[in-house]
Amino acid sequence: MFAPVYLDWNATTPLDPVVRDAMLPWLDGRFGNASSRHEYGRQARAALDEARAKVAAAVGAHATEVVFTSGGSEANNLFVKGAAALMKPAMIAISAIEHPCVREPAKQLRRADWTVREIAVDRAGLIKRTDWQAVLAAKPALVSVMLANNETGVLQDVATLAHEAKAIGAWFHTDAVQALGKIDVDFRALGVNAMTLSAHKIGGPLGAGALVLDKRVELAPLVAGGGQERGLRSGTENVAAIVGFGVACERAVARIGDEAARLAALRDHLEAGLAQHGMRIFSAGAPRLPNTVFFAADGLDGETLVAKLDRAGFACASGSACSSANPEPSHTLLAMGVDREVARGAVRVSLGRDTRQADVDGFLASFRQLANELSNLTAMAAQP
Repeated sequence: MFAPVYLDWNATTPLDPVVRDAMLPWLDGRFGNASSRHEYGRQARAALDEARAKVAAAVGAHATEVVFTSGGSEANNLFVKGAAALMKPAMIAISAIEHPCVREPAKQLRRADWTVREIAVDRAGLIKRTDWQAVLAAKPALVSVMLANNETGVLQDVATLAHEAKAIGAWFHTDAVQALGKIDVDFRALGVNAMTLSAHKIGGPLGAGALVLDKRVELAPLVAGGGQERGLRSGTENVAAIVGFGVACERAVARIGDEAARLAALRDHLEAGLAQHGMRIFSAGAPRLPNTVFFAADGLDGETLVAKLDRAGFACASGSACSSANPEPSHTLLAMGVDREVARGAVRVSLGRDTRQADVDGFLASFRQLANELSNLTAMAAQP
């Protein structure tokens, strides 16, 4: 079977074999409901408690602060909608480059008379200090700024932003889905009130995530029922996925140091090769994740290039996987002031634990050939 080299690790990751082995017993002989009082239920509850402790340890939190969800999107919705539901209508401020699963629930709050304020970013994708000060002056009740951008890999100074937001009485949330496992993430050091995590970005299973939540923050549940997860997320827990999440956190954090250095070296090698071909690397001067390259060139269509690269044996992306059905250019790049036509040509390559030097070299060779072909076609089409 044809299997392209996988260069889309920010979209999802293959299941770590050790994680799979930890999950298997809960997909076969162990099947108890963690709310049951008998031995089967007690085994499931113990497994959940162990996984909760592992997830908490990965981000320097306490196990009682971890609320399991079906993934990052649900966790983000739980914070935005859950916090707003227990407040009087006010302002929610989000960065202009937030993931759709923060932007869309924030927009939905307008129906309940909330005001949505987007915080501007500069050309590198970093929060503009002048606009941030204006936001603080407007006294938002809720703030959400992602720790690492899923497209550019840009890292925000969340610790400073959270400190300043909390000084005016705002609850501060950060989506740390892309950061976990790639850089050190510390819930306490960041000083946030809430943080979103996801299993499938770190070698864990699809369908498991968490909202790490300061106990002082009250939320209304999105799903009411039996009162699981501190009453914030009712429903019988997916024990197998949660067990896998815990093991994935443990393994991802253990390999951060060596992996970050290795991936950064591969990223730099890739960017050097792209630069030789005249590619524009977005956010190259900003603090970034060690594995992410987002680039473009005038006159090249990103979707077309990604399709051709796939046929050539390299799987990458033209932007966020969660918005790939949207033909519009990246909202992240537009917020950074990138011209729409340039943004349409954007391609994202994200590296991971299985990526090797030969993969990057092969990608560069194929890219050069395909980019030349597309440029020639474009030039021919432009001739009268």
